[in-house]
Amino acid sequence: MRRKSNKKSMPRPQQKPTKTASSSSYFKLNHRKTSLTVSAILAVCLIALLSISSSRERAFGASNHPFPDQLLYTGEVINEFPHDPDAFTQGLLYAENNTLFESTGLNGRSSVRRVTLSTGEVEAIHVMQYSDFGEGLTLHGDRLYQVTWQHNTGYIYDRHNISKFEGFTHEMHDGWGLATDGEVLYGSDGSSTLYQIDPYSMKVIKKHTVVYQGREVPNLNELEFVNGEVWANVWMTDCIARISPKDGMVQGWILLPNLREGLLASGYTRIDVLNGIAWDKDGSRIFVTGKLWPKLYEIKVQPLKTPFNGDIKKMCIPPIAHF
Repeated sequence: MRRKSNKKSMPRPQQKPTKTASSSSYFKLNHRKTSLTVSAILAVCLIALLSISSSRERAFGASNHPFPDQLLYTGEVINEFPHDPDAFTQGLLYAENNTLFESTGLNGRSSVRRVTLSTGEVEAIHVMQYSDFGEGLTLHGDRLYQVTWQHNTGYIYDRHNISKFEGFTHEMHDGWGLATDGEVLYGSDGSSTLYQIDPYSMKVIKKHTVVYQGREVPNLNELEFVNGEVWANVWMTDCIARISPKDGMVQGWILLPNLREGLLASGYTRIDVLNGIAWDKDGSRIFVTGKLWPKLYEIKVQPLKTPFNGDIKKMCIPPIAHF
């Protein structure tokens, strides 16, 4: 606690203070104390900035880009965790205290679950009715919002008791992904549209077409809000689009074919596509997984260290899906 300074005595009325040697010494001492205080504050601020920088570097790597194309990134695996290989992951988020919430899909197998990060153990689960195909999931306050595929309906759960829930309708054409910045919800419906939704009325506030170099990016799937950006899995690709929520422009691509290829090489042949992004804001950690993947990865995002010789549009922008 900062101590209050002693209250200075006031000069008597109609008496001009006389600058004496002692008063001069006092002001010099006071100036010195002020300088030391300012220096201490600056030192604390510098330590805080270095701490934030170190935390960001854990998740995003160094800020120096060796090549002029700074839009392309990769993910270095820094931790692996168990993940239910029967979970058809459609929505993923990190809460706190080593806890994940996950939405899974497929008719008859859809669920909302609370999962221990370190072990992959399912602590609590709500199994959905057969007609529901679970999709994107996000946490706003103490309320979990989930959308369902091929419907404009969804559910709101009590995060502390996921057996308690209520329904809602939304204005997207379909339900694919959900995320939040703490104020509004961001939604995707499998098209190239990124929606902003009021979490109380579920009305669309604003929407943008997601574009990369003049080309629309369809099949936007699972979403996460990360450091002022909306990150989106692009269905049927190994790519995550980093999207500006202000205008829908793609600010970068995270290329993760190494994760799926590594699982296939290890004999996990029944896996499906990359899907699932979770952001631990306090710990600056990024987690990703996929549908029917036996592992969940903590990754560090960093610029590609070698020039990219492929066609990013062919790799990350597939034809729009029709069902």
